[in-house]
Amino acid sequence: MLGTEARIARRDRGLSMRAVAAAVGVAPATIWRFENGRTPRVSILLVARILAVVGLDLSIRAFPGPDVLRDGAHVALLARFRRRLHPSLRWSSEVPLPNAGDRRRWDGVVRGPGWRYGTEAETGPQDAQALAGRLELKRRDGGVDGILLVLSDTRRVRIFLAAAEGLLGSHFPVPGRVALERLAAGQDPGGSSIIVVRGSARVSSDEPTET
Repeated sequence: MLGTEARIARRDRGLSMRAVAAAVGVAPATIWRFENGRTPRVSILLVARILAVVGLDLSIRAFPGPDVLRDGAHVALLARFRRRLHPSLRWSSEVPLPNAGDRRRWDGVVRGPGWRYGTEAETGPQDAQALAGRLELKRRDGGVDGILLVLSDTRRVRIFLAAAEGLLGSHFPVPGRVALERLAAGQDPGGSSIIVVRGSARVSSDEPTET
């Protein structure tokens, strides 16, 4: 696809393969192979240089794949959260987003009568703006009624939430304690929420903190 776009842009600008090759510093045959999809191992740098010569910018984004490495803390956090759900609620793990070709997945999905919430667990959040943007895109594309962001009750998380309160508040309007109480009763949490769950090793009651 990039080769086709490069060929169209080159022709639109009246450039020959030889002229592009000279500007990039490669042989004309290299340009021909790129435009015709014959360079499966072409470097990103070379692609960017070719596109720049014909007036195009290369934009690259990374998306989570289907196989994500989860550490023990992440798995344990999800397990603690699931234990707080009412038995009538349905839970599914690693749920792909519904759009064809979209490789993103929810860590889990909680379902009740007529509602479903995507669940994401984070053990060490750092960039609130990036996190909010990523989750908002997943909410838009994920076919859910809202997002439950599940966090561990650690000093690091408390500092993160204190610093990001203004940014995250608009994305997660329902207090964590309220959402978790409703889920424990088998009810719709009422909207997106940040739920901070204490580990049983630290607090025997396993009560959630207010967020």
